[in-house]
Amino acid sequence: MIENLETLVALSKAGTMMEASTQLKISQSAVSKRIANLERYYDRKLIERHGRRVVFTHHGTRLVERVGPLLSELRSVFLEDNALRKGKIIMGVSEAILASWGPRLFSQAGEQLPGVEFEFHAQRSPVVLDRLRSGEYMVGICTGSPDADTDLVSEVIRQEPMVIVPSGLATLEYGVGEPLSVITIESRSGAWASIEEDMARLNLTRAVSLESFFAVAQMAIAGFGHGLVPAGVALTLGVQQDQFIPLAAEGLTRPVRFVARKSMFAQDLVRSFYTEVSRLAVSV
Repeated sequence: MIENLETLVALSKAGTMMEASTQLKISQSAVSKRIANLERYYDRKLIERHGRRVVFTHHGTRLVERVGPLLSELRSVFLEDNALRKGKIIMGVSEAILASWGPRLFSQAGEQLPGVEFEFHAQRSPVVLDRLRSGEYMVGICTGSPDADTDLVSEVIRQEPMVIVPSGLATLEYGVGEPLSVITIESRSGAWASIEEDMARLNLTRAVSLESFFAVAQMAIAGFGHGLVPAGVALTLGVQQDQFIPLAAEGLTRPVRFVARKSMFAQDLVRSFYTEVSRLAVSV
């Protein structure tokens, strides 16, 4: 029964059988079978198909609203009873962070916490937050405004500088505040909301958006336009400091956050990990 309910909740987030099956790592027919079992058990129609997408009925929506928090609590109890007992921290990390300076930070933190085991999952920031809420991850290191998630403990551990990577790495005669069109991250990302206002203040216009900061930087390097990316992304791809334009002094940064459910943040192991990463993140 729990597997069936978890599938229903996953489907409500995914919107399609295909996306739900990919997330759950089962076949689409298995997703359909689990939903059908629930509909027989409750004697209610829970979803309706509209092409590839599914729409939840009134009964389906009510069931998701009620069982979703319960399933999250069950997963959280599992983590506390197993991972914490073993000294293990399961975390979701923004892809751009884990692919740049993140591993160096976690290695340094691990040296200060001997015996602690880490399990990493690279995701986009919104996915990290969703999986924290669902109880799949213990902590998250992601981006975005700390005020947006009042149901979670969210502490800014670093303001990562944003930089302009000139198109083709050619010399760019640019004065801060001059109008400039750039390629940068798309609106659904965690970082966009935290940089949008400062971009407007500095006369930076998003001409093209992509789903990955690394893709933005690579497109800029290849000459498809100027790219606005975190400094760590540019440096990881071999762009030298004298080749990009730093904007931290102008207030254009992206906040990096340590996020956890309130009950998880109260655990000694998690608080010790937070103490170390917040101390080390400013200089990594």
